[in-house]
Amino acid sequence: MSVILNAARSAAVVYALSASSALAQEALALPSIDVASDSLANTQVPGEAFSRATLTRLRSTTSDAAALVARTPGVSTFGAGGFSGLPVIRGLESQRLTILVDGASIDISCPNQMNPPLSYVDPQTIDAISAITGVTPVSMGADSIGGAILVETAAPRFAKAGGRLVTGEVSTYYRSNGDGAGGAVLFTAADDQLSFTYSGSFAQAGNYEGGAGDGEVRSTEYQKTDHAISLAAQTDAGLFELKGGYHYAPYEGFPNQYMDMTSDRSWYLNGHWKGLFDWGDLDLRAFYRDTDHEMNFLADKGGDTGRAMPMNTEVHSAGSTLKGDILLSNRDTLRLGGEFHHQWLNDYWPAVAGSAMMGPDTYVNVNGAKRDRLGVFAEWEALWTPQVTTLVGVRNDQVWMNTGRVQPYSASMMNMADAKAAAAFNAADRKRHDSNWSAMALLRYAPDQRTTFEIGYARKSRSPNIYERYSWGRGSMSSRMVGWFGDGNGYVGDVALKPERADTVSAAASLKGDGDGWALRIAPYYTRVHDYIDVVKLADFTDTTGAPTGFAQLQFANRKAEFYGVDVSGAVPLWRSSVAGSTRLTATASWLRGRNLDGGGALYHQMPFNAKLGLEHQLGGWEGAAELELVADKNRVDARRNEPRTAGYALVNLRTGYAWGRYRLSLDMQNLLDKDHDLPLGGMSLGDLRATGDLRPIPGRGRSVNIGLAATF
Repeated sequence: MSVILNAARSAAVVYALSASSALAQEALALPSIDVASDSLANTQVPGEAFSRATLTRLRSTTSDAAALVARTPGVSTFGAGGFSGLPVIRGLESQRLTILVDGASIDISCPNQMNPPLSYVDPQTIDAISAITGVTPVSMGADSIGGAILVETAAPRFAKAGGRLVTGEVSTYYRSNGDGAGGAVLFTAADDQLSFTYSGSFAQAGNYEGGAGDGEVRSTEYQKTDHAISLAAQTDAGLFELKGGYHYAPYEGFPNQYMDMTSDRSWYLNGHWKGLFDWGDLDLRAFYRDTDHEMNFLADKGGDTGRAMPMNTEVHSAGSTLKGDILLSNRDTLRLGGEFHHQWLNDYWPAVAGSAMMGPDTYVNVNGAKRDRLGVFAEWEALWTPQVTTLVGVRNDQVWMNTGRVQPYSASMMNMADAKAAAAFNAADRKRHDSNWSAMALLRYAPDQRTTFEIGYARKSRSPNIYERYSWGRGSMSSRMVGWFGDGNGYVGDVALKPERADTVSAAASLKGDGDGWALRIAPYYTRVHDYIDVVKLADFTDTTGAPTGFAQLQFANRKAEFYGVDVSGAVPLWRSSVAGSTRLTATASWLRGRNLDGGGALYHQMPFNAKLGLEHQLGGWEGAAELELVADKNRVDARRNEPRTAGYALVNLRTGYAWGRYRLSLDMQNLLDKDHDLPLGGMSLGDLRATGDLRPIPGRGRSVNIGLAATF
């Protein structure tokens, strides 16, 4: 408690010394917000939305889009690379969420999930990002049992009738901790019918330093570039869009993995058409993405000493979605649609010359696996009265999966465990077919403009991903190369896994005062998951002397689990005047409990109680905030995975920004007091383990001074 009190006093002092010098954080979206996104057009689903104006203020602090959305109550991230954080919504990890970028999903293409969907966007070029933590509509997508994250990049802009439009933005930033730097360009040229947009960004950083006493956190360096071109046309037949992009990351360190990413190349092509008619509207999307992904060791893990273990993954994805809104009456809207998604994945590890273990053959981890999903859905939205709205929907998805034969590096005694496992896997029936049903119902009641109540129920299903079903290696080394959990354990798949089935009840009460007055939102929830894909222990890993290493070999297995908790957010205005500007106090808090109902223990990657308190101020072009971030001790851990306990901490962040004309300058200080702390969901610092021999949880970032500059034209 003394730590928290001291930090609170420090935050107050710092703010007082720079009265107008903190950055306003619209990210603390306090009452329910109807997300203005094509993905949620014409629905009454509440969500927390981050507009481009908000993202402009935050983008100098991080290159990780997942870190931005983690500012939403109920959303957190667990450790990965510098731009590849994996989001968690109310205890359910990224594989269980709907994540859409410009309306398209992006497939996993790495046994360590080093290139998740949000790694292919950059905070510098995102136009809007939204998080739905409660019940999600069936029209939004399938193959998920949790909430949703929606990312929209630059939307097409057009000139007024008969006019011309040339506009854009240039931005850059620098971060002292890790020597991070980057920049972005956004350019649009258009008339009233045709629009051309280019966006590009670059980001790089070295290893960052932990808080006082924690030193360098190895394997946290990264570099990437992204480019995208969009063509759009407004016609009598509707809006047509064609967008293509290219992503290249030459390296990205992963502190909680044995491997690093040494190359990731991905290109995509998205098509979109939207037509408006007297009876409603139609929305058609189609996409294709090709990804080549490589892993090996960077210098922190011995890559500069000749140590090598190449691991390559190729992924081809394609799909389409058709949605139609039919206006049945002033009260009723019927939403119908269908979706097809195809994924092909090849994962192989070339032999290492001169290695007795990693050769002489190529290790085939996944051989041309296919995962096809075909879904149809129907939703009915009704506005019964100006105060009462309902949304109900049902969906069915057929999932087909199969994969080819695999092989180990060799059949020698050194690889005998893998050789036997490969023989058993090749002899098994690997073809699977799942029929997954989903349904949801949402009721919103707003008796007046100051009060809103929501309650919803969802029954959602998710089939296992390719690695959960088809990872087969039983050797110590081969199984430790699979797993996106950052715990250092080895993972083995199970062809017989069943789809997860989750029942969720989510509610919310939102209250607010008149105008820009106080606001309060309380959102409890409960989720019960049948056939939750968890793990069972196969063996403990030992060293050359037979002593336990603290790591284990685990196999994916169906279990029962439950999640429950509450998210709270609020704001209170303190003063407003033409001389002193406006100031308000904001707060968010989240409490979560996840339990394994078969064994009764804690589930992995469950965020402890956390809260944020902010003091925001705005005066003319100046805007800012002082923020106190609180995280409790993490004492509930998954013993099967040797999950580390972490101590609670309090961090102080200070931000300021000034906008004049077409320019904006920002300055912020993260972890102002340079507090040492361990990340509750960060996993084990395997990059440091190789360099020092000491095993520790991943330390959080120490003090960093960040500067950003942007100019529009």
